[in-house]
Amino acid sequence: MRKKHVYLYTDGACSGNPGPGGYGAVLQYGETRKELSGGEQKTTNNRMELMAAIVGLEALKEPCRVTLVSDSRYLIDGMKKGWAKGWKAKGWKRSNGQPALNPDLWERLLQLFEIHEVELVWVKGHAGHEENERCDQLATGWYSQYNRTV
Repeated sequence: MRKKHVYLYTDGACSGNPGPGGYGAVLQYGETRKELSGGEQKTTNNRMELMAAIVGLEALKEPCRVTLVSDSRYLIDGMKKGWAKGWKAKGWKRSNGQPALNPDLWERLLQLFEIHEVELVWVKGHAGHEENERCDQLATGWYSQYNRTV
């Protein structure tokens, strides 16, 4: 059976690093579109970049072919260059012996990449890419709303 081809656009943002942060994801399958967002009160930009991808992939109800588009080198390089797999194989240690950051999220992402066939595409952030800009609005909207309620 042929897998559905879904586009997943993602972005994460943080006000301060650490600080309140948010993530945004847009799933597109044909004419069907779904926007997702959320965040945490105290987090980092990199955690939100990973969460955007995780939440988007977890929203899929069946194994899919996914083109994941992100402006995060951390996310793209971590998966494309095999860094996350290497860190996991070394007990979540980097090549310099220091602990790898965000192993909980990398673990979830690695599991999702076992389910879905994911192609990673990097785009320059804040460069007018329509879907990347929308994801940024979703991400910053979450923590901006949080900052107003505190």
